[in-house]
Amino acid sequence: MTDPVRSWVLHVDLDQFIAAVEVLRRPELAGRPVIVGGRGDPTERAVVSTASYEARAFGVGSGMPLRIAARKAPDAVILPVDAPAYTAASEEVMATLRAQPGVVVQVLGWDEAFLGVRTADPEGFARRVQQAVLERTRLHCSIGIGDTLVRAKNATDFGKPRGTFRLTAENWRDVMDDRPTIALWGVGSKISKRLAAHGILTVAQLADADEAVLVAEFGPKMGPWFRQLGRGDGSSVVDDTPWVARGHGREITFHRDLTDRADIEQAARDLIEQVLEDVVAEGRPVVGVGLKVRYAPFVTKTLVHKVAPTFDRETVRAETMKLVARIEPDRPLRLLGVRAEMAMPDDARAGHTPTRSGW
Repeated sequence: MTDPVRSWVLHVDLDQFIAAVEVLRRPELAGRPVIVGGRGDPTERAVVSTASYEARAFGVGSGMPLRIAARKAPDAVILPVDAPAYTAASEEVMATLRAQPGVVVQVLGWDEAFLGVRTADPEGFARRVQQAVLERTRLHCSIGIGDTLVRAKNATDFGKPRGTFRLTAENWRDVMDDRPTIALWGVGSKISKRLAAHGILTVAQLADADEAVLVAEFGPKMGPWFRQLGRGDGSSVVDDTPWVARGHGREITFHRDLTDRADIEQAARDLIEQVLEDVVAEGRPVVGVGLKVRYAPFVTKTLVHKVAPTFDRETVRAETMKLVARIEPDRPLRLLGVRAEMAMPDDARAGHTPTRSGW
C-alpha cells in the first residue's frame, strides 16, 4: 500500500563541512586527521572551527583551544580558516537544494538548511537530495526527516554520516526519552545544568516536567517552550524568508594579554571600524552597542548600551568607547569584542526607511 502524500520537514546537514571543503582542495589529506581553526598555528590563541572525523576520533571537537587539539592529535594537519572558500561551497549547496522540485528552503548556516516538501516517500526524496548535492559539489550530507522542525533537526544526529533517519511523533519518545537534555536542539551546557538543578536530566523528564517549575526557572515564554522541546513538538513550517541580521560584531583574541590602556583602546577602535563597515552594508541605523571582554585567565563580561537610532559614525564610536572606559584597569585582557545592534526593517524605532546613503 502506498503511503499518502503529506508534508515533511527535512534537515540537511553537510558532513564535516569545513574539513570536507579543505580535503576537496587538498585530496592528499583524505583519510588523515584534519583540524581547521584560527590561522592554523596551534601556538596562537585560537579555537577549532571544525575537525574531520579522523581528528574527532582523538577527542578533538569544535570550540576546543587549538593548542589542546594539537596535543590530542599530534599527527593532524592544522589549517587556517578560509571563510570565502566555505561561503562559495555553501552557496553551491544551497543552490542545489533550491533546484529540487517542490521544495521550500530555509537556510540555517553555511552547512545546514531545512527543506519543506510534500511527498509520499521522504526517505526516497532525501536520497535524491543527497545524490544531487554530491554530484554538484562532491560533498556528502546527512538528512533528518521529521514532522516538525525540532524532530527533523534531532533526527539528523542518527543519520550521520551520509545517511537518513526519520523521527516523528510516533517514535520520538522511544528514540529520545533516555537521552540527556543536552542532546536536544536548543539545549546547551548552561541550560542543561539549570535543568539538572531541578532533577531534569533526560528528555523524558523534560517532556513530563512540571510547567510551573520551568516557568519559575526560565520565565513564562521559555519555560513552556523547553517542555515542548522535550516532546519534539512545535512548528512544522519551513520559512524561506531571508534572514536579517539584528547586529554585527567583531572580536579578537590577543596572542599576548593586553594590560596597557592605550593598546586596549586602540584595539577597540580598530574593531569599531570593522563593525561600522559591516553595518554600513546593511543600511540600517544602529540602536545599541555592546562590548565583550575576557580577562585572563578566562573570565568573560558583556557590557551593552542602547542608543537613539543613528547613522552617525562618530556617535557609534563615542558610545562604544564609553563601554571601553568601563574595562577594569590593571586586569590582563585576553579577548575583546565589539558589537552594534541595528533596527530591524519593520522596526518603528528607526522612524523612517533607512538607506545606505544615511551613512
